Amino acid sequence: MKTYKDLDVYQEAFDLFVRVHPFSLKLPKHELYELGSQLRRASDSVISNIVEGYGRRSYKSDFVKFLIYAHASNLEVINHLEKIAMLYPEFKNDAKELCDRYDALGAKLFKFIEYVKNNWKT
Repeated sequence: MKTYKDLDVYQEAFDLFVRVHPFSLKLPKHELYELGSQLRRASDSVISNIVEGYGRRSYKSDFVKFLIYAHASNLEVINHLEKIAMLYPEFKNDAKELCDRYDALGAKLFKFIEYVKNNWKT
């Protein structure tokens, strides 16, 4: 692994961010700076915490801490998407698809956190 870009969790998180951003801009105008902004920031936080953790990979505990932050942000994204699906039925299918993908990413992040805890050499 040469860079954080080689991590599967990063690649998936980045791909999801690229999908979430334009999705959030379809929300009603009054939600663009409320729920839409929260969704965009949480989605970006998943990626940013993976990258920052990787940057601190020489310190296993820091790496794990930032991966846990990424996992928590991942849960936040799911929560925002679930709210959108409930409030705006016209976005329910897209929100559900994104939720499913973020749920799968959460499982990958959890496994990666366990891997780093048990196998990462500093």
